[in-house]
Amino acid sequence: MRAYIRRACVPAVLISAVLLTGCSSAVTTEPKADASAPPVVEETSAEPSETPSSSAPAPKLGVGESGTFDVGKTDEYGENYKVTSKLEVTVVSAKYLTAAELDTSDPEQGQYAELTLTVKNVGKAPAKFSSYGMMQWEDEQTAAQDATTLEGVGDGPDLDTTYKPGQSVTGKIILDITRKGGTVSYVASDDPEAEGPVFTVTMPKS
Repeated sequence: MRAYIRRACVPAVLISAVLLTGCSSAVTTEPKADASAPPVVEETSAEPSETPSSSAPAPKLGVGESGTFDVGKTDEYGENYKVTSKLEVTVVSAKYLTAAELDTSDPEQGQYAELTLTVKNVGKAPAKFSSYGMMQWEDEQTAAQDATTLEGVGDGPDLDTTYKPGQSVTGKIILDITRKGGTVSYVASDDPEAEGPVFTVTMPKS
């Protein structure tokens, strides 16, 4: 009886070993990747970027040169700016004047300058040009300063008006600047995202 029991135990042990080996193989074996399957790409969340202003770069003009700029409006909350028309500006001349030539008192900043411009509506809707309080002068030494004066107001055609499509005006603006040279910029824009001037005029050095 004991001999029979020993012989019976040997097959049982072998069967158990085979079963364990089979289970171990089933657990550790992984299926091969399908070579035809497309690679999995991990998605990364992109950081939100700021929306750039829709305004075109400001024209930089010298005497005899022309440039255009957009004119538009916002809603009642000062948002949702839309371009409605386009103005063209031509620098006819730029020169310096003395107080005696203007028959007025000495300039507060140091130098009078006369800028003659032609403004024309080249868009499809009325557009307004307003230079008073919107002309700034600067150079490499001095930061932007308001250059507006009341000199010459009422003498000749007034540039500050509303232009219908096709209309134009040639007029003069008298500025009070620190010194000769530098640049004069028109900074009137209704675009809340606009950066920098609407257009810039390079002034002569003498």
